[in-house]
Amino acid sequence: MKLLKNSSIAIAKLQQLSEPLLQEVTDFIDFVIQKHQVKNADSQPDETLVEKWSQWFEAVDSLDVSPSEPVSNYQQLLLNKFRQQGLEL
Repeated sequence: MKLLKNSSIAIAKLQQLSEPLLQEVTDFIDFVIQKHQVKNADSQPDETLVEKWSQWFEAVDSLDVSPSEPVSNYQQLLLNKFRQQGLEL
């Protein structure tokens, strides 16, 4: 019941505003709506997106990662350079 009363009061006040002020109020309402939509999106991630990322991580985790033999002299030199720096591929 209180919501209806608040709505009626807000509508009555809006009806008294001039056109430029009404536009300003409309812009503010849009801002408040957008602000709360962003806040809700941040606090509740899209389940489909979460599921897709989970599937992707599972697929990547199941990949067989084995070092391949270099197919060119350039690759061999590059691998040697990495190994000299203490890096392993």
